[in-house]
Amino acid sequence: MPMYKHILLPTDGSELSKKAIAHGIGLAKAADATVTALVVSMPFDSLVVQLNASAGALDQYEQLVAKQAEKYLGMVRDAATKAGIKCDTLCVQHEQPYKGIIETAKKHGCDLIVMASHGLSGISAMLGSETLKVLTHTSIPVLVYR
Repeated sequence: MPMYKHILLPTDGSELSKKAIAHGIGLAKAADATVTALVVSMPFDSLVVQLNASAGALDQYEQLVAKQAEKYLGMVRDAATKAGIKCDTLCVQHEQPYKGIIETAKKHGCDLIVMASHGLSGISAMLGSETLKVLTHTSIPVLVYR
């Protein structure tokens, strides 16, 4: 069995995602690995139908994303700290969340991605069909938590 050294834990804050995170942290502890928690958000301009959206709407969206990302990443950081695991946290923007996950894993030298089989929809959408896309487009091992 390969021993993983750096595990990427993408999250959208859903209940299943929280369970996948707990599993990933347990695996990291057993393998003496580090983890990187990740939230991928969609850029505002990829969500807006109206091209003349106000700067106020952009600011409001960015504040909402930052607040949610900190909440989700804070939960992972706290769980990792409690388990004695080194944890970095990242929030990246990408029009295609699965690409944000894969690019982050490559950029940070992750040798395993642990993610839920499905997650939230709407602004927080990241998993679900994104999980299938990650599986399809990466050469990095992926553990899908159901």
